[in-house]
Amino acid sequence: MDDDIELPLFDLVEISMATNNFSPANMIGEGGFGPVYRGNLSTGREAAIKRLSNESSQGLTEFKNEVNLIAKLQHKNLVTLLGCCIQGNEKMLIYEYMPNKRREDDGSDHRSSTILSWKKNFEVVMGVARGLVYLHQDSKLQIVHRDLKASNILLDINMVPKISDFGLARIFDGDEKKLQQGESSERIEGKFSMKSDVFSFGVLLLETVSGKRNTRFNHTDHHHNLLGHAWLLWNQGKAMELMDACFNEDSIIESQVLRCIHVALLCVQKFSEDRPPMNSVVLMLANEGGKLPPPKEPGFFLERSLDNVNKSSIITSNEEINISESRVTITQLVGR
Repeated sequence: MDDDIELPLFDLVEISMATNNFSPANMIGEGGFGPVYRGNLSTGREAAIKRLSNESSQGLTEFKNEVNLIAKLQHKNLVTLLGCCIQGNEKMLIYEYMPNKRREDDGSDHRSSTILSWKKNFEVVMGVARGLVYLHQDSKLQIVHRDLKASNILLDINMVPKISDFGLARIFDGDEKKLQQGESSERIEGKFSMKSDVFSFGVLLLETVSGKRNTRFNHTDHHHNLLGHAWLLWNQGKAMELMDACFNEDSIIESQVLRCIHVALLCVQKFSEDRPPMNSVVLMLANEGGKLPPPKEPGFFLERSLDNVNKSSIITSNEEINISESRVTITQLVGR
């Protein structure tokens, strides 16, 4: 074990063998931080190996410090970091392997008959919310995820949600404060805050209710994306029309669905100071009898052409987030 690293340090040869020399057949994902491979470690344990790209401007000492910080983050709704590999130009993070995942990019909105029930979907979003509370507050480290989306929410064998990629933005946070997501051609530039994560959670919540992608959403009566559509239905008193028809009606608790939509709209309000902190979000979702404030207009809810979308932005009193066409991904859940 490296004296500077507070968790197991894996040898490159072992990781190469575990992934069949980083075979394309072993690759289970690819994002802005680099590809992810499924591998079998020498202990027999399955692992997810994230092979980081070389775009980080950090030196080796800074990288080790950030890895140690990530290793300190322990919560039931966060993916566990098992160790790392630092050898030559290679920097890899080894995580526990999740047998189930959110599949967000197969070109369609709805999934197969294996779509989870509304009850399970609600449990998943509650788990994600609690994981964010831990990152923002309970860990004492005040970590901003910066890239919360469906593909970063994994499900273990018991369908417990676990947030992945937390802390990685710090490693790739160069002088220009830029985070790039190659997976979705997304670029977010500006000052991130915990309220940025709150906004992303709100979108995730609306997508969970509707089974629709925000940026792929189309409606014959208007040109809004999913956020705008939800806002229109809310103001018309027709919020339940947002509900995904694939959910079994017998499993739906209407008051719970309406509360989810209400809380989601509070999370995606245009100005960051209007958005609730994540600990309040958890309380609002869990407390059926609690009174909620009326939501204000969402940020970034108009559908724009591809020529203009890179110039679209959410302007808040203390942050500016420029968001491209592929900002948000689907949140429907499929066990596999």
